[in-house]
Amino acid sequence: MRFAYPHQTKSISVTGSECEQNCAHCSGHYLKHMLPISAIKESHATSFLISGGCKADGTVPIGQHVSQLKAVKQGRRYNLHVGLIEEDEVAKIAEIADCVSFDFVGDDETIHEVFGLERSVSDYIQCYQKLREQVKVMPHICIGLHGGQIKGEYRAVELLQELGMDALTFIIFTPTRGTPYADCLPPNIEEVVKLLQWARETCPLVPIHLGCMRPGGRYRSEIDEWAVKIGIDTIVNPTPKAVALAKELGISILRSEECCVL
Repeated sequence: MRFAYPHQTKSISVTGSECEQNCAHCSGHYLKHMLPISAIKESHATSFLISGGCKADGTVPIGQHVSQLKAVKQGRRYNLHVGLIEEDEVAKIAEIADCVSFDFVGDDETIHEVFGLERSVSDYIQCYQKLREQVKVMPHICIGLHGGQIKGEYRAVELLQELGMDALTFIIFTPTRGTPYADCLPPNIEEVVKLLQWARETCPLVPIHLGCMRPGGRYRSEIDEWAVKIGIDTIVNPTPKAVALAKELGISILRSEECCVL
């Protein structure tokens, strides 16, 4: 089991704190703590998450910054979060991407309500397929994205099985102050555990990661311990109890200092 502590991966926003899409679960909140592209050149980090706010059509405008990003890469690795990228942009970002993190959604209503997009699951399928033709893609599924409800996550896993995947990252909806979903609750722990167990059994040969976004406190501690018991391959920033449990169970532990998809 790998425990990832991504100190060597810094987050970059190509749009600053601006986001046209203004999703119900984020509203641009997480962009505020990200660095500008100009910070890459002087950074001692070994890798970078390149992301940013979405345009109104659901794309993150990384393509227009490829030349600038290429110039400062200097042997470091890039994990790109591109949104619903258009086909002509895929070749551009393929020039610099070591990996692409792609949010995969399995429910049309969730796409409409959370993202405010008049798009469908088929759009996500097509985009995922186009990306896989040219770059390494790490699909991400947010458990409880629909305001804490589990809705479409099982279908998302099934679709990814059909389409093919090298690995799968789960994150968990976290209510965030100042967003439309601020007063929602995280998804029920028992339902999350059930989904993770099913995914592990359904995809026994696919490396499964529990990513950095998940609620804190007792919720996080309980989820992390279950992740150890279930046999999740990677946990990002695991709680001390989860680490202790892994050692108690005699699990061989690997430690990494970068984003779990790299």
